[in-house]
Amino acid sequence: MRRFIKKALEIFQKLDKKQVYSLLVDMATENERLEMAIESMPDGIMVSDKEHRLVLVNKTAERLLHITMRDLNERLVWEIVNDQEVSDFIRQTLTNQEKIPEKEFTMNEGNGNMFILSFIITPYVKEGTVEGNLIHISDITERKKREARLRRAESLASLTTLAAGVAHEIKNPLGSISIHIQLIKKSIQKKKKIEQAAMEDHLKIIDEEINRLNGIIVDFLFAVRPMNTNLEKESINDIIEDLMEFIRPELESAKITVELGLEKDLPYLPLDVKYIKQALLNIIKNAEAAMPEGGYLRVTTRQEEGFITVKIADSGAGIPDHLMDKIFEPYFTTKEFGSGLGLTLVYKIIKEHDGEISVESREGKGTTFSLNFPIPQKEQRLIDFKGADNEV
Repeated sequence: MRRFIKKALEIFQKLDKKQVYSLLVDMATENERLEMAIESMPDGIMVSDKEHRLVLVNKTAERLLHITMRDLNERLVWEIVNDQEVSDFIRQTLTNQEKIPEKEFTMNEGNGNMFILSFIITPYVKEGTVEGNLIHISDITERKKREARLRRAESLASLTTLAAGVAHEIKNPLGSISIHIQLIKKSIQKKKKIEQAAMEDHLKIIDEEINRLNGIIVDFLFAVRPMNTNLEKESINDIIEDLMEFIRPELESAKITVELGLEKDLPYLPLDVKYIKQALLNIIKNAEAAMPEGGYLRVTTRQEEGFITVKIADSGAGIPDHLMDKIFEPYFTTKEFGSGLGLTLVYKIIKEHDGEISVESREGKGTTFSLNFPIPQKEQRLIDFKGADNEV
């Protein structure tokens, strides 16, 4: 369209009335087509000029924000938005030219019904100068409901698996407690004097098994309870460096060489430091257990394709192919004294941060865990029309 208009202006003086009329008809048709496209969009679109006055609103935006074109009257964008929180967000973003990630707001329709809107504000630039802003509004209510249903389904499936695991795990300590109580009971029934040392042994074992049962229950509750995450903008590199400073002496005493490869100037992520440290520590502890004779541990970070990826690689024994699909299952462990919940909790923590976790391993060669954390929004890109003359 821009190219078309520019060429028309260049030859305008050479056109007769009939050609001018034909040109105006073509321009009106093209303009109508663009308006139809914008009006047909399922998402809301608002466009402001460089003075932050609203110059365009499509029907979806009118419906979502309960405004009309009659409300414009050369008013500033945030002045026509009824919701104070949304209005403040738009004003702050436009006036301060802040690079704020996608923002979600819960809105009230007035009849008790709630809906969730997502706002993305993107400046558009012509020849290096900001000429205005595009405000993109999406109704994400149904998406949020689907995500909530999926989380509930996953939680129910996990709870079923965990409950079965608990039932299996508590059999051994309960059996041991029962045996030693029976031995004490038989001695009492026979009026046989129990030596103090024997009694202490029985009671010690019973106490140990009770503690073991308590540990099983504590781990189970931690695994099934919703995490009360406190997400703050944090540097994943700082978290890793703090954790490695804490555990490095233990790794070095185990003859494990630690190497860090952390990419500089990574964007901050919404993280709960406590839980992320726990997830990383669980993986590192697994790596340590896989290298009883020593080895190396390499932790790296990298930004790629909208994600920050954390890789934790070890030179340990590796995981057999037939066990790869089971490592995140509750109570699955190959260690003699493992709870079998370490990686299950890692998986849960990463999912709570909307992340993804994957693992690559070769027997005898080592294992690499990859944690992918989504960047909430890439730095807001400018819509630069420089070079638009080359567009069709």
